[in-house]
Amino acid sequence: MTETDTRPVVQIDIVSDVVCPWCIVGFRQLDQALQSQNVLARLRWHPFELNPNMPPEGQNLREHIIEKYGSTPEQSQQSRDRLVQIGAELGFQFNFEDDSRIVNTFAAHQLLDWAETQGRQHPLKMALFHSYFTEQQDVSDVNVLLNAVEAAGLDAQVARAALASGDHIAPVREKQQFWTSRGISGVPSMVFGGKYLLTGAQGAETYAQVLQRCLTEAA
Repeated sequence: MTETDTRPVVQIDIVSDVVCPWCIVGFRQLDQALQSQNVLARLRWHPFELNPNMPPEGQNLREHIIEKYGSTPEQSQQSRDRLVQIGAELGFQFNFEDDSRIVNTFAAHQLLDWAETQGRQHPLKMALFHSYFTEQQDVSDVNVLLNAVEAAGLDAQVARAALASGDHIAPVREKQQFWTSRGISGVPSMVFGGKYLLTGAQGAETYAQVLQRCLTEAA
């Protein structure tokens, strides 16, 4: 956004986890809606852990989905195939392998909290989605995280120090508690204009309708 940009701006808060495929799907749909409505977003990402008790070694993704949701292997594969197709339609590449793993994301959320103080939270979030879903990388690994930090235009050594300091542990926990205390139990959860909550990837058309409602009320 430039000083001469006169497009309307809507505040959008997104509660999300970097290992949630529907979070990047929902964002891509939101981005389509913003472009179709010629609206700018003042975007803030907020932490949510799908699996806060996930051990450091993670778990096979297929096994995890079957265990957590009771899916059959066939249903799990159908879900993957559907995500690959939806992603392709939105310009995002999902890659799933038999050995794909779900991992702990608390360190990633700490770095996202730090990146917000640097004005680069959104680029880091996009880099982490790419690392995990497209590159099939372990986003609990510090080196993978720091590569994403650099891809987002941030200083990896400063990020490493921020993570090692533990300064962002309490803020992330507080933000998680804030949203769960308000009934957020699934992601993505998007709050438009501090007022309208949509949970799940709702599609570009639905997001466009909410954007228009926010703009009408602001006018």
